[in-house]
Amino acid sequence: MSINPQLVPATVSNRAFPATRWPAAFGARFYTLLIVGLAWIGPGWIDRRFLFGMVLWDALVVAAWLYDLRQMPRPGALFVSRVWRAPVSLDCAGTVTVKILNRGRVGIRASVTDDLPVQLRRTPAEIEVKAAPGKEGEASYYIHPRERGDAQLAGVFVRYQTALHIAERWATVKLDQTVRVYPNLEEAKKHTIFLLRSRQVEQERRLQRRRGLGREFESLRDWRDGDELRDICWTATARRAKLITKIHRVERSQSVWIVVDAGRLLRARVGTLSKLDYAVNAALTLAHVAMFSGDKVGLLAYGRKPQQHLNAARGSGHMRDFMERLAMVKAEAVEADHFRAAQMLLRDQKRRSLIVWLTDLAETAMTPEVIDSAYQMMPRHVVLFAALAQPELGELAESAPQTVEDLYRHVAAQEMVQRRDLLLARLRSRGALALELAPGKLSTELVNHYLDVKERSLI
Repeated sequence: MSINPQLVPATVSNRAFPATRWPAAFGARFYTLLIVGLAWIGPGWIDRRFLFGMVLWDALVVAAWLYDLRQMPRPGALFVSRVWRAPVSLDCAGTVTVKILNRGRVGIRASVTDDLPVQLRRTPAEIEVKAAPGKEGEASYYIHPRERGDAQLAGVFVRYQTALHIAERWATVKLDQTVRVYPNLEEAKKHTIFLLRSRQVEQERRLQRRRGLGREFESLRDWRDGDELRDICWTATARRAKLITKIHRVERSQSVWIVVDAGRLLRARVGTLSKLDYAVNAALTLAHVAMFSGDKVGLLAYGRKPQQHLNAARGSGHMRDFMERLAMVKAEAVEADHFRAAQMLLRDQKRRSLIVWLTDLAETAMTPEVIDSAYQMMPRHVVLFAALAQPELGELAESAPQTVEDLYRHVAAQEMVQRRDLLLARLRSRGALALELAPGKLSTELVNHYLDVKERSLI
């Protein structure tokens, strides 16, 4: 998966303007020189004429400040740009470059503060940029997005000085911009590369396929001992007067629907990310692998109402739309309407397909609604039901209690684990591929099970 240039945020540039009505200040060296002038106070105790020397010294310092301020480029002579090198994706470190074009006659050293939302970086981004006269200088800072969706960036505040460091000017630059944070692109890229290598190994083995690998016709060859009789092509056999068998491959151009539950249960956090973040990352990874395999991929993300709905298709344009929609999936504070999601799928997807349902199970005495909704899909489709596990729950169920309170928590955790296992077992007994997966391994396991479904020709 190569980086799509359209996913990289656009570079924004603008001319600086004064930050205040009087956008000038004193540099650190100005105060140092004033402190040096206090040395005249000692002799002044003996002869007050030395105090005039101190006043003269201070006047020279102020004159130097005015000279430095006059030589310094005005804010209008500075052009500031915010440059992005790569798409912004969840939980992936990235860099942002700030460039300053100095059209003044004197070089500057600027302290730049970029106004970033907490969504991209928890602390303010402060960097130093050196720009020679008539040239451009640049510096970069790091970001680490913790939330998907659109991030609103405001302007840039600049404080700059010359090499004298006596005077200082303040300027602001309007670089308002909306940047979209996508799901984890690196994870999807890693799994796609793995699939590419697997395909290369498969080609090196001269397309050796196991029996039952697929039922889509590929080519004809002479019949050999061990071939199944049902694979004999009788029309070709009659023409050539010898047994000819069909070679099949894994079916392509099938439909894979990825259903993402964005209800309250997916708001639970595992480490720094929520379960929904892990589900969205896994959905993107699976979509890349499925499209590379030649299948069409659709998306349904829902809460009380459908949030994102995209019919099954393939192609680079469809993949771009898929990523844009995944980026905007948000967790809701209420229970999701699973029946409504199932009815939408049954209405939109008539042909048999693979339904990958990413959700979680509510801890209720009754059968969770999502289980009953999955039952509705099974007569027509292959359902891969993936419930996201809570690692702390499993650890508590396996731990040895030390106190009475620990014992109560231990028993409660065991009961919850057993109930989840029972619900998943019921799904398996009805024909679904029901799994409980750790959030950190969700992407890998889903890709492996998808390839297994394709290999076994279950769709």
